[in-house]
Amino acid sequence: MKVTVEVDCTPEEARRFLGLPDVSKANDVYVESVAKAMQGAGSLDQLQSFAKQVAPMGEIGLKLFQNFMEQGGLGAMSGSSKKPKD
Repeated sequence: MKVTVEVDCTPEEARRFLGLPDVSKANDVYVESVAKAMQGAGSLDQLQSFAKQVAPMGEIGLKLFQNFMEQGGLGAMSGSSKKPKD
């Protein structure tokens, strides 16, 4: 038996329902500081070096995120051609 439940809510409503903390203010500060620092970068190499330093877990985190996005893209592409099971 397969049961599918669809929930229509905003990200804020989902966060509250799951009891997750509100980190929007911390995220705003982080994004603002990264944006300011990136404005001072004069070349692509400087931007890449900066991104490696500030990203969670540094370069390893960037590689993991890149692999995650690539796998998600491959899964989405392969899943779109499958027919639903009855």
